[in-house]
Amino acid sequence: MIKGHGDDAYLYGHITTDFSSNVCQSDVHAPLMAHLAARPELIAHYPEPEAWSLERLIASRCGVDHRAVIVTSGATEAIYLTAQAFRMRHRCQQPTFSEYADAIRMFRSENPCGRARWLCNPNNPTGRACPAEEMLQIARHEDLLVVDQSYEHYTAVAMLSPQEAVAAGNIVQIHSLTKTYAVPGLRLGYMVAAPPLARRLRRCLRPWSVGALAVEGGRFLMTTQQPVRVDLTEAQRLRRRLMELPGVVVEETDTNFMLCQLAGATAASLKDYLARTHGMLIRDASNFRGLTDRHFRVAAQTPDEDDALVDAIRTFIETKSAER
Repeated sequence: MIKGHGDDAYLYGHITTDFSSNVCQSDVHAPLMAHLAARPELIAHYPEPEAWSLERLIASRCGVDHRAVIVTSGATEAIYLTAQAFRMRHRCQQPTFSEYADAIRMFRSENPCGRARWLCNPNNPTGRACPAEEMLQIARHEDLLVVDQSYEHYTAVAMLSPQEAVAAGNIVQIHSLTKTYAVPGLRLGYMVAAPPLARRLRRCLRPWSVGALAVEGGRFLMTTQQPVRVDLTEAQRLRRRLMELPGVVVEETDTNFMLCQLAGATAASLKDYLARTHGMLIRDASNFRGLTDRHFRVAAQTPDEDDALVDAIRTFIETKSAER
């Protein structure tokens, strides 16, 4: 695992606006906290060894066999379980979420059997998304396709459904309730795969990996709350405004977050300036494989906050230009 993911406000201590995390703002936190506070007995007992009750609820909502669902401690545990269960020749597109490569290295086999391809859809950090039919076409040419759909609710592009993933027979689909309900501290995700694949994954699952509060929180969220609402219109407006800045290139995106490149200065220097001078946090994307020290990522916030970010970056660029 690398250091330097987003949401590292702890390094600064006075951040007022966080553009570094792709997780959207949400109004589910107050009702969730009230619900969990009313269940103090949960912390006095072990949770289910495996989160069977939540798995059955998810399976019912997804329209798949409950044996096809595995609840995990965030999507990250699902990533490492998949690399452990399938000792194959793994390939990852780049740039993408670094934990795929880290998990593959951790469980590398001397005698790999078969080919596995990993895709993040929508992709982090680029924000680009592939429609479901394209995913199915890719799967037809692979022994195993691992599709991380953590940001599936952050795009208007039609995503691969759990039913399609199970029917394909060679797809492991990763989901993140962290992203769906904006609760990263809860650490809750799940995998969907055809039962033979799921059985193989479950053999690597640690007992009690998902805590009782997370299981109860997941049940509450799925039965009472709606997924986060993403303002893609505002994201596109922010992209256009950023592209007006001299020396800033912004890639196309299908989500609320976007990958940018800065001329004339490093992303690290921009990040430090914004954090210390304006209380704004961006994601230095230089530690994504295939990117440079000039790449950074931002996620759209409110219109006023986005405009303030653009103004602050403009001031940084003008200051750097004057220094030269």
